[in-house]
Amino acid sequence: MKRRVKPLIYVFCEGESEIEYIKVIKEKYEDVAVIQKPIKGLFSVADKKFKKDAKYRNNAEVTDEIWFFFDVDDGQTGSWDKIKKIISTLQKLRKKPNVRVRLLMTTGCVEYWFLLHYKKLYPSIQNVAEKENVMKQLQGECPGYEKGDHVTTRKIAEKIDQAIVNGDWVLNHIDGLPTLEDNDVRNRWLYQSTLTFTTVQEAIKFLESLK
Repeated sequence: MKRRVKPLIYVFCEGESEIEYIKVIKEKYEDVAVIQKPIKGLFSVADKKFKKDAKYRNNAEVTDEIWFFFDVDDGQTGSWDKIKKIISTLQKLRKKPNVRVRLLMTTGCVEYWFLLHYKKLYPSIQNVAEKENVMKQLQGECPGYEKGDHVTTRKIAEKIDQAIVNGDWVLNHIDGLPTLEDNDVRNRWLYQSTLTFTTVQEAIKFLESLK
């Protein structure tokens, strides 16, 4: 029987909370995927790394996926074209097949994704007060949680199976969503919407499919 090569995945994160979460995911799925140590920084950082850092550049041909784990805010929605240009460059790092670029997006704050590990809810998360409400609810479910805290983030990630179900439930509530998972049309539609959503569960489902 031919041994299957584990996919090589690079992850770029907006902040410390995302980094701590990916560290848990890296450990949980190490038997099926090689997830590199998560990097703080998003599209321009990744672009620079793969252009100028030999460690990244030399691995480009064997890189299967590049993930970006970040929040989507209303003020960002005009920046899609700039992001898409970098995504296209990264996809072409490998010819056949292209590198898969996944956007692990959550409206407003990553704490909404974390809260979905505990319950189904579909709130508006457009302003500071609404983000603070999400944080308060999360701290009610996971006392002591603070951004970037290793211990509580690990505790949250233990409930990942529920988060997958709840994340899909949220997407299924969105009218007019392009159906093809994680393609450029759908990503743009979500990125530029002001709706509450998360796509993090789709990356986790990919890892689950490798088991």
